[in-house]
Amino acid sequence: MKILVPIKRVIDYNVKVRVKSDNSNVDLANVKMAINPFCEIAVEEAVRLKEAGIATEVIAVSIGNKSCQEQLRTALALGADRAIQIDTDQNLDALNIAKLLQKIVEEEAPQLVILGKQSIDSDNNQTGQMLAALTGLAQGTFASEVKVEGDKVNVTREVDTGLQTIALNLPAIITSDLRLNEPRYASLPNIMKAKRKPLDVKSAADFGIDLSPRTTLLKVTPPAERQAGIIVESIDELVEKLRNEAKVIS
Repeated sequence: MKILVPIKRVIDYNVKVRVKSDNSNVDLANVKMAINPFCEIAVEEAVRLKEAGIATEVIAVSIGNKSCQEQLRTALALGADRAIQIDTDQNLDALNIAKLLQKIVEEEAPQLVILGKQSIDSDNNQTGQMLAALTGLAQGTFASEVKVEGDKVNVTREVDTGLQTIALNLPAIITSDLRLNEPRYASLPNIMKAKRKPLDVKSAADFGIDLSPRTTLLKVTPPAERQAGIIVESIDELVEKLRNEAKVIS
């Protein structure tokens, strides 16, 4: 079984995000970047399936300029066998990303595609579903457990009412949720080995896809700062402030 794992380069989740002074975008100058956490979970799940003898090859793919090779090398250090960079300087929306990934799926013919359910920068939660629609493959979103059994994969999904388990015919597309697994750390020997693993670069322009943006970013603003709380001396004072200042009770 061949598994394809798309990953995205994002600001490290430990970094406090800054907005440019002109509100045109997020400031990425001298900011630590990392694999999107949900994508890292997807890589871990693919590697575990290989370690269990279910998968034979894990391929990481990322879309972006040369800088995303850093995250691809990290995926290789975590256990992926080879990587593909789709080279472009454009800031692509979810549909264009899904169309590029569709071409990679057609070329590589993986039995399983595992993506993060969403990225922590845009939070769109769209690419996996769009890719499933474009390829016509079965999809299991928000996966908290994945079990491959023969020509099917059972996916336990986190839904509003609890958990739902569905059986998908392979090939299939899965998007990972937070509780699917806990990703490992890349060891120093594996980081060194990753430098020798194959990383192919393909130009996005060569796929013949219209990558014209369908959305326009108008403005980015930081969230409003929260006001400091106050300490009240009694229940009566609390009720008075809720009624007369906050006006949440009458």
